[in-house]
Order: sequence, then C-alpha cells, then structure tokens
Amino acid sequence: MLLLQFSTSHYCRKARLALGYKGIAFAVENLTPGVHALRVKPLTGATTLPVLLPQVEGKPIAIGDSTHILQFLEQVQPDPPLLPVDEALTREVWLLEDWLDESIGTATRFVYYDYRAGEGKQIDPSLASQVVIRVVRSQYGMNAARVQLAADRLSRALEILGERWQSQPYLVGDCLTAADIAAAALLSPLALIPHYRQTYPWLFDRITEIHCRCGEPLPPGLTVNS
Repeated sequence: MLLLQFSTSHYCRKARLALGYKGIAFAVENLTPGVHALRVKPLTGATTLPVLLPQVEGKPIAIGDSTHILQFLEQVQPDPPLLPVDEALTREVWLLEDWLDESIGTATRFVYYDYRAGEGKQIDPSLASQVVIRVVRSQYGMNAARVQLAADRLSRALEILGERWQSQPYLVGDCLTAADIAAAALLSPLALIPHYRQTYPWLFDRITEIHCRCGEPLPPGLTVNS
C-alpha cells in the first residue's frame, strides 16, 4: 500500500498509526503543499490528505480521509481489531473518533501553528519553515481570538480524555481502538509546546505507548524515556 501524505500532518500520522497497528506493509510519498493537488485531486476529487492507495486488485484505487482509511483497514484486515466486539462500544468509538477528527484535531492545528509562529519559532526559524507556517495560518484564518477559542476547546477536551486515560489504558473498552489512534495522532503536535508537556504528562505517556505499539516513530518533542 502507498500512503500519500504531508510528512508533518497529524491526520496523516493517524493513518500511519493504524497501518502500523494492523501490521500492514506500506510506503509513503511525501507531497508538497499546494502542488499536491495535482497528484491527489484526480484520485479522490478532493485536495485533502492523507490518501491511501491500496494497490490491491479488487479494491478501490484510492481512499481519501483518515477516517475512511481506518474503516477500510478494518474491513480488509480485521485482526488486530480497531473496534470492540460490543456494538454500543463501537458506536462510542466512532463518536469519539469523529469529535477528535472534526473538532480537536482542528483546535490542535490552531494552537500548534500559533506557537510555531511565536514562542516556538526557534524550533525551525528557516525561511522555508516560516513561509509554510504563514501560509497555513492564512489558509485557516488564524487570529488571536480563534486561537484562544481553540485553546479553550483543547482544555475542555483534555479534561474529558483525562477522566478516561488516567484511570484506564484505553478510551473505550478493554482494547486499543480507533479512538485511541485518533487521540494519539491528533494531539501529538502538542508535544512541542512546554505548557502541554508540563500540564498533561499522562497524555504524552499514552501517546508514547500507542506509537511504540504501532511501530511508528515518536512525534517531535517526545523520546521513549520522556
């Protein structure tokens, strides 16, 4: 299988974690923002990443959207499962996954790029990096008010997730699910922001555990012993 991705995207990380957890061999093709549309749009009709090319006879040529990729992987390789056996718990998994995908992943993006444009500029002060950051901030209409709303949303989300992840190893049920994969990926950019590292150490313990279990390199800001 071939995963078309932006190397730094937390949504693409979500797809890589799922592929790794399933033990599916895959390669990645890193695309350049902007010109990536020339590669992606003819395949899916959209310009968003990740896009998975199964390269398997009888399967779709391309699957766009990280959630659709997880659903596809569960169909083609059910073991190990990303969903509980219980149908009610499965519904809860997809509810959490959708909330993380549509709300919390977006909030993380706002807070992360705001940090990288300000206090975190020293992480990579190169012109190329700063141009990308400016383009992303402009593309998503980031301003102080919207960043604050995103930070508030993250604060509430981490309270909810903390109630589960601090008392049990998984967000839903007694096994790793698509909800854990989504949370570990979509919150991973926060590892570079000292406030979150210091305030929510349990979060990064879980992110580290899930990355190690899925055979995925840890996100920037984390080490095995952190």
